[in-house]
Amino acid sequence: MRSQSIQANQTTASRREFFATCGMGMGGLMLGGLLANNASAAAEQFATREPHFPGRAKHVIHLFMNGGPSHIDTFDPKPILEKYAGKPLPFANLGTERPTGGALPSPFKFKKHGQSGIEVSELFPHVARSIDDIAVVRSMHADVPNHEPSLLLMNCGDGRLIRPSVGSWVTYGLGSENQNLPAFVSLCPGYPIQESQNWQAGFLPGVYQATHVNTKHTRVEDLIANIDNRRTARTDQRRQLDLLGSLNERHAEARGDDPQLEAQIKSFELAYRMQVEATDAFDVTREPQHVLDMYGPGLQARQMLVARRLVERGVRFVQVWHGDGQPWDHHDDIEQGHRRLAQESDQAIGALLVDLKQRGLLDETLVLWGGEFGRTPVVELPKEGANQGKLNGRDHNHHGFTVWMAGGGIRGGMVHGATDECGFRAVENKVHVHDLHATMLHCLGFDHERLTYRYAGRDFRLTDVHGSVVHDLLV
Repeated sequence: MRSQSIQANQTTASRREFFATCGMGMGGLMLGGLLANNASAAAEQFATREPHFPGRAKHVIHLFMNGGPSHIDTFDPKPILEKYAGKPLPFANLGTERPTGGALPSPFKFKKHGQSGIEVSELFPHVARSIDDIAVVRSMHADVPNHEPSLLLMNCGDGRLIRPSVGSWVTYGLGSENQNLPAFVSLCPGYPIQESQNWQAGFLPGVYQATHVNTKHTRVEDLIANIDNRRTARTDQRRQLDLLGSLNERHAEARGDDPQLEAQIKSFELAYRMQVEATDAFDVTREPQHVLDMYGPGLQARQMLVARRLVERGVRFVQVWHGDGQPWDHHDDIEQGHRRLAQESDQAIGALLVDLKQRGLLDETLVLWGGEFGRTPVVELPKEGANQGKLNGRDHNHHGFTVWMAGGGIRGGMVHGATDECGFRAVENKVHVHDLHATMLHCLGFDHERLTYRYAGRDFRLTDVHGSVVHDLLV
């Protein structure tokens, strides 16, 4: 269908106009696709499409530890920091966001796991049980030590300009496997900083933006706004939407090519169809008790279980945020903070990996874990209004950090790259965020240089003019 690149020539409405029209939760953003049966352009946007070459992955689950988890305390042990505890490192501290001081050893013990013998912190015993399915990338690096641009770089490939998110590119490239659910879902209890920019469609048609689900709620009716229409019967809703569709089509003919209107039409339809399928997908109480016990209690367990249920039903891209704001951002009390968040998420993440593998889904689902950057191996110095004068936290560190990947064509039981002896800077087999994106797209069957979209007279891509596939990570 697409020989050289996946391209489209469409004029998009301004971002402000789009959100003004489609920013009303599920009822506004999920205006979705039965009208595609009556409009060829709409059908093309939602149709399942073939990638450039056969990809191992068909879905992505991105576990986003927003705020920046410390690699030194999780998956990149640096025992030499004990030698320099409280003292200057053998080299000058690199520039980060805030002033830093002497070395801060990890308060957590590391242990080798699996046949691969990869060292994992005591914080993640459940994840460690699947380490032979995991590729730990210890040589990540980004551009700046600030949350906002680093979040957008990791999620959209650019830290400054409005660009489509990774999930939007994936759904644009592959289309949808399930016409009754969004192809791209963002599970987050509240909103992270930068809010919906993290899962924006940018200049792609609005239908490729994620649907945000506020997982603070437990009842399906609360999770998805306006999912249950108790005032109107389904047959009457169908008649209303048919009339609305007819009127919108006539309006669209007069306006010509209008992606804003097209997205609006689709989201109404998708919201209608989701009344049955979404209720099932998000209702984790339908799981057997032994599965619920495996994931454990709490919000993170619900999120991970919903992520598996969505992938199982054909959703292309599921992003799972740890929490509102930036929970992993521990400028002080790194031991207490990281221990608490790991206890909240470790069992659920470990269960997700095991569950996907048992169901035969891990081979076709790429799982990515990480934050927007890492943290310094040295202590952050006291700053009024910031870390309250304590000397037990770490500053942001974009020079070197860790992510891990599993499934979907990734070679498990391996460590790729390394930071320096103290964990400050990536020095061996460095992987930039653009390289990570190029590798993810490769797993899905795309040449990142050919997955493009023409906008403002230029062919744009997720990796811009950068990025190389990290072939060592691939099966």
